[in-house]
Order: sequence, then structure tokens, then C-alpha cells
Amino acid sequence: MSVLLEECFDAVLLLTLNQPARRNPMSDPQTVEALVDALARAGAAGDVRAIVLTGAGSAFSSGGDIDGLKVGAGLVHEQGVETRRAYRVGVQRIPLAFEALEIPTIAAVNGAAMGGGCDLACMCDIRIAGESAYFAESFVKLGLTPGDGGAWLLQRAVSFSKACELAFTGDRISAQEALTCGLVSQVVPDADLLDAALGIARRIAANSPNAVRMTKRLMREARTSTLAANLELAAAMNSLAHATPEHQAALAAFRKPKP
Repeated sequence: MSVLLEECFDAVLLLTLNQPARRNPMSDPQTVEALVDALARAGAAGDVRAIVLTGAGSAFSSGGDIDGLKVGAGLVHEQGVETRRAYRVGVQRIPLAFEALEIPTIAAVNGAAMGGGCDLACMCDIRIAGESAYFAESFVKLGLTPGDGGAWLLQRAVSFSKACELAFTGDRISAQEALTCGLVSQVVPDADLLDAALGIARRIAANSPNAVRMTKRLMREARTSTLAANLELAAAMNSLAHATPEHQAALAAFRKPKP
């Protein structure tokens, strides 16, 4: 059984974490490899314009593989330096793969998004939740820190104060609470979740792929750059965008007399 299912709907790629009996852990080696590989292939493919990520069964992702936290089980080694290396060559490759991707990503959060699962949702550009979804930055409950980028990701998804509250308490919040604090942009009935996410993805995919990719990069860079640097990057990107056939076609369509 594949730990990650891939389905294509025209220009939209649907990725489904597929270990429902284990609540879709995202840190086991098979899932890391499958997810990083799928993102790399999608980024290199010219026909994928948006990605939706969800989980099979009743959970989006329970986060870390609890069995893998035992010494000698995979992630944790007797020597701390080896554990550090295991993080770097393992689960930490996932946020870096998302950060490098120029294709917009949408998390369709069904059920639990706990610990690393919450962080996985935060790696996506857009997050929508089913009514039964819930979130927790729960690492402190296990005596751990967010090892997969959560400390960086969460405070960019919500305010710094709210990110600290969630990370320091490990408290669980509902989908409606996640909507209130800006962690998700929509809450929809569970039965409508996937259709809603695919609908957003299709609306993105209908736009110029070059403009969308460059806009995503501009938005990502804006989080850590100065205004002046972002303006420079925008000018450089638009110098390319003005010359694209889709821009010329859009201009022609706007100039065409309306009936």
C-alpha cells in the first residue's frame, strides 16, 4: 500500500496521506520520501498548476510517528549528533520541499492536525478545514520542541502572540477557533471539504501559470525581505511577465469590445 496517493484532475494534483489506521504520521521515512519526491516532480512538471493535500480516513495527520520516538527506532539515537542528523535528512526535508515549490498548495484539513500535522498544514499556502477538524501545536505535551519548522511556520500563519500561546500550551483548538485566529481561511461541512479545496485549486489553475508561480515566490519572499527588496523582485518578475503570451492574450481580451 502506498503511503501517499496521487491523483490528477486536469492541472490540479491531489495528494492524500494514506496511512489512516495510523492517523497519517508525516515523519516516518516512507512518507518523507514519498512527499518530498511528489513535490519535486510536481514542481518540475509544467502541467501541474495547483496542489491539494489531505489525509485518508479520520485524520489529516497526527504528526510524528510515536513508535519512531523510541531510542533506536529510527529518529532517535543514543548519540545526540545522530538524532540531529536524522532530523535533517528526515522530516526537515518536508518544509524545505514546500518552501522551494513555486506551485500553490492547499491543505484540506480533515479531522486531526496534531503536532507535525499542524505544521504540515502550515507549510501549505492556503488552509481550509472541515467542521470536525482540530489543530494542536502539541510538541510540549511530549516534552519536545517543534522539530519540523513549526516555530517558524506557525507565527507566519497566525499572530506571534497566538503562535506562542499554541506552542507553549500545546492546547487543541477547533476548526472554528482556527478560523477566528487566521490559521485557516475557510471552514466548510466535512462532506464538502475536498470539493471546496479542489474548487480553489481549479480557480488558481485557470490563471497564468507563470504569473501564479512568480506571485507565490513574491509572497513567500515578502515574509523575510524588506519592502525595497520585494519591489526590486517584483519589477524583475514583471519584466518577464509582460513578455509572456498569456499576458498578451489577457490584454487583448480586456480590449475586445464587450457585446
